[in-house]
Amino acid sequence: MNQHKWTTPEIRSKAAEILSRMSLEEKAGQMTQYDWGFNPINPDTGLSQRDVIIDQIAQGKVGSVFNLPGAEQANSLQKLILDKTANGIPLLIGRDVIHGYRTIFPIPLAQSSAWNPELAGKTAAASSREAQTDGVAWVFAPMIDVTRDPRWGRIAESIGEDPYLASVYAKAWVEGAQTDDGPGLATASCPKHFAAYGLAEAGRDYNTVDISDRMLREVILPPFREAVESGALSIMASFNEINGTPACANRYLLTTILREEWGFEGIVVSDYNAVQELITHGVAADEEEACLLSINAGLDMDMSSGIYIRYLPKLVREGKVDERLVDEAVLRIIAVKLKLGLFEQPFVTAIASEYATESSLPPEHLSLARQSARESIVLLRNEKETLPLSRSTASIAVIGPLAKSLQDPLGCWSFDGRPDDVVSLLEGIRQSVGSNTAIHYTQGCDVESDSDAGLDEALETAHQADVVVLALGETYLMSGEARCRTSLDLPGGQRKLAEAVAALGKPVVAVLITGRPLAIPWLQDCTDSIVQAWHLGVQSGHAIAEVLFGDYNPSGRLTATFPLNVGQIPIYYYRKNTGRPPGGVYTSYYIDSSTDPLYPFGYGLSYTSFRYGAIRYEKQRISKDEAFELSIEITNTGTREGEEVVQCYIRDEVASVTQPLKKLAAFRKIKLAPGETTTVSFTISESSLAILDADMNLTVEPGHFTIWIGANSSAGESVRLTVEA
Repeated sequence: MNQHKWTTPEIRSKAAEILSRMSLEEKAGQMTQYDWGFNPINPDTGLSQRDVIIDQIAQGKVGSVFNLPGAEQANSLQKLILDKTANGIPLLIGRDVIHGYRTIFPIPLAQSSAWNPELAGKTAAASSREAQTDGVAWVFAPMIDVTRDPRWGRIAESIGEDPYLASVYAKAWVEGAQTDDGPGLATASCPKHFAAYGLAEAGRDYNTVDISDRMLREVILPPFREAVESGALSIMASFNEINGTPACANRYLLTTILREEWGFEGIVVSDYNAVQELITHGVAADEEEACLLSINAGLDMDMSSGIYIRYLPKLVREGKVDERLVDEAVLRIIAVKLKLGLFEQPFVTAIASEYATESSLPPEHLSLARQSARESIVLLRNEKETLPLSRSTASIAVIGPLAKSLQDPLGCWSFDGRPDDVVSLLEGIRQSVGSNTAIHYTQGCDVESDSDAGLDEALETAHQADVVVLALGETYLMSGEARCRTSLDLPGGQRKLAEAVAALGKPVVAVLITGRPLAIPWLQDCTDSIVQAWHLGVQSGHAIAEVLFGDYNPSGRLTATFPLNVGQIPIYYYRKNTGRPPGGVYTSYYIDSSTDPLYPFGYGLSYTSFRYGAIRYEKQRISKDEAFELSIEITNTGTREGEEVVQCYIRDEVASVTQPLKKLAAFRKIKLAPGETTTVSFTISESSLAILDADMNLTVEPGHFTIWIGANSSAGESVRLTVEA
């Protein structure tokens, strides 16, 4: 159901009444958000940053703050604004709650690998409820930028490379994050970054984005449209320029598309200091012009720079800005505050104590974290059925720089998480075996240097064991914002360690604890099994151990393609044919590398096996507005219970504009006992067949369509259907 029309007549009437009593400075104040944590503002005053913010709050010149340290500070600032200002408009307190608050869940890229959006919605709700205990009513999440470049550090925060999957997750995440448990217990989500931030050139953060309107509308915007349709109360405009105009000054994005085409009624806030950055981009000569460009583009709130409060009143009085633009922005901001019940209950109360996390994490959230972590794990390789490990194994060597780490499994954007809450991989393994199994551990090497000082000890440790578990990957500081890499190999001395251990001839299991896909074809040659474990949060060790010992059969599937090498990037399944026929010299290929990925989108192994039957359908010819059903029998042909992600892809074979060879249209995650068979059905509707035609109109064109159902984007049988005019 379309929920985005949430501003009821009652909310609009109340917001208008409040607006009627406000001065121009108070209006500009509502459009101003400050960072309580750092980044000094107005440095020439001689006052500290927080003194300046407190003074402006008391004058009614601040509408929102973020990065507050807790409930006591939140209540103090809310009391200040209520006591000192005539209109008593409460602050909207925000926080980056990307994949957990105190209970840190897997990074979003990992959660998308679970192909379980309902579970992601539950982790988002748990995160919001914990944040509420510190007064946070606005979570800057989800991050729904489609990205196809694993060099980009923020791929860790994304849902991956596919617009359909990102859209499904956007809906679940928004609906989960926007709790509504009553006044003072409601939160707004803020999907980000609008738009195309994930396609920064060369995978370098904040870099230029130049894409066609077709790419924008076919790939980038669908998750944001779904977020709006799902009731998102705010949207964050991105740092980057797009086609020559930075997002915060981009009227086409913020007004034409978001407001006029989609009917979005919520707040549009800038990303951090992005209004100020219009000067650096070179589209504004100074702060005053940056202010003018942003308000005319449709930006409601300025994050951190203070430019709106300094210049908007002046620009309105000089007739350079229509006050109606200011009024509309303020109405939207007040409406969100009314929607959240902040006027009724601006303070953190004891009601929220059920989710308080100061002394310990809520047991139900820990259970959710463990489930999310184990479903996020992807088994990439399992030669000789090395996994699962037997608990009767006499000795296991756990070697690697990330085996004991408590900080790194938290991943990027885990500001409020605590390493003391993390279960390391080593501890998870130790707790999973009995006293008859000896666990030998050594670090072996470092992630950030190629020193081989620990190599001899690692080899001696491996010699003592029947099987070796290598804990390899990236630190938490190697992915996330401003953490881009040109090499996607294992950093430091990890390759040397892995190859040396493998040369001993022992069974070797590599556990990759990372924030992004890596280009590691060599690892296939020297290990028996590879487990992509990501940065999984507080329950990392337990979840990984459950997979290693077979207590949980891995069900994760990749949502970002793993390249063979960096030279293939960008590499993604959603590609098009070139005009060159395959074969011969003059076609599209590399002379020094395959064009195939290391692991394709949708890929992942299981400890059991699944047989796909023939695709069944009732009609081979359908009308263009007719929904139709496809079904397929899936049988667990192995000896273990397991989950399979059944994926459905579509191709429009001949269209008025070129189409991708495949695009994901639907998926189902199923669980089957050994020998069990079930029928999986997919209903394909007009929305799955529609394309943007040569005139950019959404339409279903008559012609032939190929539909695949399989285990990943490179597998599966197909059928051919005809859509009639």
